[in-house]
Formats: sequence, structure tokens, C-alpha cells
Amino acid sequence: MRAYHLQLTTPFGPFACALAGSGAVLGTAFGQVDELRGRLPDGVSLVSDPGSGEDVRTELEAYFAGRRRSFEVRVSAQGSHFQHKVWAALREIPWGETRTYGEIAEVIGRPGAARAVGRANATNPVCVIVPCHRVIGANRKLTGFAFGAALKSRLLAHEGVVLG
Repeated sequence: MRAYHLQLTTPFGPFACALAGSGAVLGTAFGQVDELRGRLPDGVSLVSDPGSGEDVRTELEAYFAGRRRSFEVRVSAQGSHFQHKVWAALREIPWGETRTYGEIAEVIGRPGAARAVGRANATNPVCVIVPCHRVIGANRKLTGFAFGAALKSRLLAHEGVVLG
């Protein structure tokens, strides 16, 4: 499968995004295109097309500038039915708020599945747009993030979240 990529400069460093021919987002990553490749399914080849993804670029730039709090762009990430349920629940977490893994498990109708939610959260290939950074531990503390706890903390601070 051929996908197009775009690269942005953000206050958090470089940010890469892969798009299907339809314009749907397949994956995102902090870093360069090489980091993005590792978050996409096998067999996806990335080509540069500066003209593709203007709606995605516009929404991401507005988010990083603090002018956008949610995303309308289409997402087409590969995953299981369970992962898609978790990722949909993540998209419902409002800007400036957090949820625990257990709270997400409750929302998707799987109480007691906090660990499975954590795994689905960790495998989210579309960071920021699917805001996995808004999920924290049951103790209300930061937990893992594919791009490091420091970046997760900065993203949450960008959204006005203060953790104790």
C-alpha cells in the first residue's frame, strides 16, 4: 500500500503523519519519517506529496498552536475490534482532561479490562489525533507514552492539565 507523508515543525519537535490516498490518517509520530514507518503496518510505502493532507496539516498546526481542541480528520488505523473501541473512547476525552485506564474500560463496557485498555492505548498508531497522552494511571500519575513521559507531560501541560 502506498501512503503519503507530511512533516510538521511543532513546539514539541518534528511531527510526521502518514495518509492514505483517501486522505485518512494512518499513523502519526513525533520525530522524522523513520519514526513514523515503525508505527505503520508492514507493506506500507511512504512517498512525499507536499500537496496532500492540507486539512490534516491545518488541524494539527492549530492544535499545536493551542487553537484547536479536537480533530475532525478521518482516521484509518489498523487494529482489532477491541483496539478500535478503545481508540474511539480516547477521541472522546476532552481537551484538558484525563481518564484512567480503568475509566476507559468502563466506558467501553469492559470493566476490569484496564490492562487490555493499556495495551490498546500503547499500540495506538495515531498519537495526538487519537489522544492516548490523556490517559493516566489509577493513582492519577503519568504512565507510559511511546515518545517518553517528558513529552506526555508537556502535551498535557499544553492542554492545561496539572497533575499532582
